[in-house]
Amino acid sequence: MPDLADRILGGWLGRIAGNMLGKPVERGDVWTRQRIDRYLRQTGALPLTDYIPEPLTESMGRDLRPEWRDCVRGRIHGSCRDDDVDYAVLGLDLLETYGFGFTTEQVGDLWLLRLPYLQTFTAERAAYRNLANGLRPPLTATYDNPYQEWIGALIRADIHGWTSPGAPRRAAALARRDAVLSHTGNGVYGAMWAAALIAAAFTAPTVRHAVEDALTVIPPSCRLARTVRRVASLHETGLSWEETLATLEEETAGLNWIHVVPNAAVITAGLLHGEGDFTRTIALTVRGGLDTDSNGATAGSVAGVLCGATAIPGHWKAPLEDTVRSAVFGFDGVRISELAERTLRLAQGPEA
Repeated sequence: MPDLADRILGGWLGRIAGNMLGKPVERGDVWTRQRIDRYLRQTGALPLTDYIPEPLTESMGRDLRPEWRDCVRGRIHGSCRDDDVDYAVLGLDLLETYGFGFTTEQVGDLWLLRLPYLQTFTAERAAYRNLANGLRPPLTATYDNPYQEWIGALIRADIHGWTSPGAPRRAAALARRDAVLSHTGNGVYGAMWAAALIAAAFTAPTVRHAVEDALTVIPPSCRLARTVRRVASLHETGLSWEETLATLEEETAGLNWIHVVPNAAVITAGLLHGEGDFTRTIALTVRGGLDTDSNGATAGSVAGVLCGATAIPGHWKAPLEDTVRSAVFGFDGVRISELAERTLRLAQGPEA
């Protein structure tokens, strides 16, 4: 049975590895499920069990993210810089600086101090601009921000789960305080759900139990909860992963590929069909398309907590070289193991 330290390190490694796996194909309007699998088939990498291979020809690589050269199989030397990892680092700094009693205003203060404006996107960039113009929460989330229910707040939630092991309701409350700086509605519920999912993974006997526990912290009638329950019910009937995602694509048609609801469906399907196996979980999640690096990161975090760092296969860990590249001021080049140790101290602290 992995101990707390091993599970927290597993969460960090899982988030970073899942992010790196999904990064080359992160553009859901171009890299559909079908196109991702076609690329993997052409490169001899289906079923996916390792980082995505580099393209065989120039034309194959034309639509990959520009960063692909640093995050494909055989080329990885430490983690690439990415907002999906930056926000986990920034969340750690938030809790170390202000403690678990932090306010939403303090989240904004730390963004302005530590985070470059051009490394923020969608709702976070809108909120950052609003902060710089003197607005305060909750106006920072609602003024001139068409991205209020997109995935940004969800990708910031991991730290609240890692520092609330076995306490999903507490994790959700922390994540909500963070999320309302930039999001509303399902955007906030996505952060609460993800934090609770990760917190529950520390003690849940199965991934299904963690998914069920996470649903208890958000309104049962919200679209996010209904979508996650729909995925779980289809899984229970024995529907395949492919058929499940095809069904959910129809039911969430019209939502942007960065909207939190369809992405939560992809994460849930990857977790349930991955059945606790780290490689299968992040591979299915990334193959699910949409916001591939964000989804791979969240699914990897949950799977890493469930199995612990020791059980994550070495070919996912070794290329990361225990190193994080980060745009968060003061953290570039920090060791993954150090981030996990600092997270463990918070999880074991007097306020935890």
